[in-house]
Amino acid sequence: MRKLENKELERKSVADFKTAEKTPLIIILDDIRSLHNIGSVFRTADAFLIEKIYLCGITAVPPHKEIHKTALGATETVAWEYQKEVTEVIQKLKQENTKVLAIEQVEDAVLLQHFKVVKGEKYALVFGNEVYGVSQKAIELCDGSIEIPQLGTKHSLNVSVSTGIVVWDLFHKILS
Repeated sequence: MRKLENKELERKSVADFKTAEKTPLIIILDDIRSLHNIGSVFRTADAFLIEKIYLCGITAVPPHKEIHKTALGATETVAWEYQKEVTEVIQKLKQENTKVLAIEQVEDAVLLQHFKVVKGEKYALVFGNEVYGVSQKAIELCDGSIEIPQLGTKHSLNVSVSTGIVVWDLFHKILS
């Protein structure tokens, strides 16, 4: 077994990424404090050809050297937009027939492993603040909620880790 060199990976150019068919997933980051988390989410979005990221509330926007440190250029490939109010983004996406889901621990949340994607459906995933999670006002507008099962003593995961887990799972389900 031999580790592949970067040139052997046949990755897309920025131009190819922009014209490629995207995975029908949108990420909504609301009130994310950590610039490193924001950059990490951009990198995950690039890896899975995510359609767009909405940055809301206090979430910082590119260009910023601390975002770039973890995004490694993904802010140049992934489409993004800043909107102050997460509720306006949710309402807009729902009007566009996008199913909006909070990634949060709430009553009647569907455990991630039990969530079933509907072919042809576009999904937007709302990830909230590192301390407070997704706001109640956002949750009330969402079409549902997905919960990542956790068995340890902690009640949450880092937001960039949560994004990676959920995006990978839905990406895999969309392709199968």
